[in-house]
Amino acid sequence: MTVTTYLLYLLIAVPLTVWVARTLSRYGRIFLVDVFHGNEDIADAVNKLLVVGFYLLNLGFVTLFLRSGTPVENASGIFEQLSVKLGIVMLVLGVVHLTNVWIFNKIRNRSKLDTMTRPPVPPNDNVAPLTMTEQVARYGY
Repeated sequence: MTVTTYLLYLLIAVPLTVWVARTLSRYGRIFLVDVFHGNEDIADAVNKLLVVGFYLLNLGFVTLFLRSGTPVENASGIFEQLSVKLGIVMLVLGVVHLTNVWIFNKIRNRSKLDTMTRPPVPPNDNVAPLTMTEQVARYGY
């Protein structure tokens, strides 16, 4: 029964990992193009590198997490072990995905902040600061 559990675990976890990676790659490309200011070549390259890293990390975790501490003796034991193992694999997939999104969102926000701090046109004159009396007269404080 333990070997059956291992086979079922791999038959579910590996395709799940592949499906998540493909989905993230397909729909994440749009986000990466925005992060890299429309540079599709860099976005595609980073997207492929992220997919490779995703596969290595998650399939490595699936493989390391294959071993069971207790032998499986009946059908209910199969479902119990599969639910725990697959639940943890899905949580890890989600955490890795959210971490990637968080990091690239930080990069995106930082690059947008850099573009927002530059004035749209260069200044053409300097304005002298107001004296205290002029400030009180104009603003009341």
